[in-house]
Amino acid sequence: MLKKQLLYTLAALICAASAVVPNTATGNEINQLPKKRLTNTGGPLYPQATKTRDLRTLDGIWNFRKSPSDPEVGYRGGWYAQDLDKTGPVIPMPVPSSYNDVGEDISLRDHVGVVWYDRRFHVPSWWGATGQRVWLRFSSIHYAAEVFINGKSVMYHEIGHLPFEAEVSDLVSYNTSNLLTVVVDNTLLSDTVPQGTIKDVYIGPNKIRQDQVYTFDFYNYAGIHRSVFLYSTPAVYIDDVIVNTDIQGLTGFIVYNVTYKGTAADQVRCFVQVFDKNDTQVTAYNDCAGLLEIGNAHFWWPYLMHPEPGYLYSFKVSLIDPHGDVIDTYSQKIGIRTVTWSNTTIYLNEKPLYLKGFGMHEDSDLRGKGWDPVLWVKNFNLIKWLGANAFRTSHYPYAEEIYQLADEYGIMIIDECPSVDTDVFSDALLAKHKQSLTELIRRDKNHPSVIMWSISNEPRSSNKLADKYFGEVVRHVKSMDLSRPVTIAISTGHNTDKSGRHLDVISFNRYNGWYASPGQTQQITHNVVEEASAWHRLHNKPVIMTEYGADTIAGLHLYPEFIWSEEYQCALLSEHFKAFDHLRKAGFFAGEFIWNFADFKTPQSITRVGGNKKGIFTRSRQPKAAAHHLRARYHALAAADHGADLPDTRYYVSDHTPAKHEEL
Repeated sequence: MLKKQLLYTLAALICAASAVVPNTATGNEINQLPKKRLTNTGGPLYPQATKTRDLRTLDGIWNFRKSPSDPEVGYRGGWYAQDLDKTGPVIPMPVPSSYNDVGEDISLRDHVGVVWYDRRFHVPSWWGATGQRVWLRFSSIHYAAEVFINGKSVMYHEIGHLPFEAEVSDLVSYNTSNLLTVVVDNTLLSDTVPQGTIKDVYIGPNKIRQDQVYTFDFYNYAGIHRSVFLYSTPAVYIDDVIVNTDIQGLTGFIVYNVTYKGTAADQVRCFVQVFDKNDTQVTAYNDCAGLLEIGNAHFWWPYLMHPEPGYLYSFKVSLIDPHGDVIDTYSQKIGIRTVTWSNTTIYLNEKPLYLKGFGMHEDSDLRGKGWDPVLWVKNFNLIKWLGANAFRTSHYPYAEEIYQLADEYGIMIIDECPSVDTDVFSDALLAKHKQSLTELIRRDKNHPSVIMWSISNEPRSSNKLADKYFGEVVRHVKSMDLSRPVTIAISTGHNTDKSGRHLDVISFNRYNGWYASPGQTQQITHNVVEEASAWHRLHNKPVIMTEYGADTIAGLHLYPEFIWSEEYQCALLSEHFKAFDHLRKAGFFAGEFIWNFADFKTPQSITRVGGNKKGIFTRSRQPKAAAHHLRARYHALAAADHGADLPDTRYYVSDHTPAKHEEL
């Protein structure tokens, strides 16, 4: 019976592999030009070098220019057809990074509209000599981008935080350098994901600038945020690998589907191998789709839930030609685990889950939202130090390398698309919202760390249009993936929300003692218990609190507790802890996520002192008192739920014995 169910899953996976949403019109400046552009989406496979593929990165220092207020100046001037430094002044710009904080110019930091990047690159001559296909992949550009190679438009992509790529074999030269030009537009409008508006600013009758207005509470960093890859594949190449897993007793099952493309592709076959951590082959199969069985399998477990968390197998696919030669190969780390849910509980490998973590941001000094491996290895070390087991990618998909680290560390992820403060609910917005989830699921579908999809943060879900809108979005997600629950981080009250009935898990954000009754902590425990219980009574589904917290200035100490102080943050957390312990006994409460892991930048505001200060760490990742407080709780929960060892979280004080006195 189990194998039959898994084969049904395989059929669903094959259908999901081809899911796509039609392209839609946009109001972004770089797409208002007469020439229509087709949206390019990311290749689902993360680039890697193998014996059949080669890989280069184009990270480094690029040339950069901020466009004048007229976004078509660069197009009319042919900036894409020659080196930027030949058409005017440029400044150096690191890639990956946000451009906003790199310079000393306020007009660059707050720029709204188009900017230009360029650099030159070489393609290895042997790629052309051996008939390799050449691919150019951008891991993320925010918000919209058009890419030119040697003066020719190659691809256009809208929606930041997600990869896009195109084959450029016919556009590159192997005998000389190639010019790569990228036009980036950070403008957010009513039909972008996320949304925003543009406000014209006047002094008297004279328009002096445009301001970007948005309701979400993080800075709209822009630029080439993640690595740029130049890579090769054979003429016939592996296009995608889809993996789903199941367990029965000690046996692990892998349902997979491999797709490949290229000329004469009908003459190749697939050979699939699975290797354990010791590089020992544990199973293999000669087919492009099938069911693999591993006896006495090592399952993927979260951190502190098992002595060996984050166990990963290597799933290797090879394309074999009629002569028995390998023409392409690709390997991917996979974890064998299941996620299921009932009306009260989320299960991983048939064990009840209790999620303990935080919302985060891709945010750091100088780099903004630029991918920073040093920062993220530090982040994961702090996550383990805290005893947390999960985080939410608030409020957009994070860099692919972060998910790879989460897989290895055994840290679970609620994977959130870029739709934040969703409003208006137009058909144009719905199409792009679906497209963002199509690209997200295609990218992240095989990560064992991803246990849930979040389709929005704090939408205006009391609007009557939200009911139909989110019903459509959830159906779209379910058409691609039935193996994970779907949630929304809801800020609307349970009495007016229109989205909850479509979800598998109810998640809610509430700031008792901060935005509601600031400085008052006595009512927090009661309010949280009552609201969580009300959500469960209404929908009969598991409930998670995905945001709570208080802004805290590091080093500010006030006692008795007073808002903005480290003492107040600890007191507010403690009152929530009491509520969570009460709810844990109620049987339907599935997790607690503090807001936020670390301080982060926001737009300028009289309510923000250099950004949002709700982090338990500073922006430079130094702990506030609340970090130590939260660490004691999270480790205590792991000990209670899974028998994990408690770390010594105290400094030595005393051996509690009286002093000894001897009379002479």
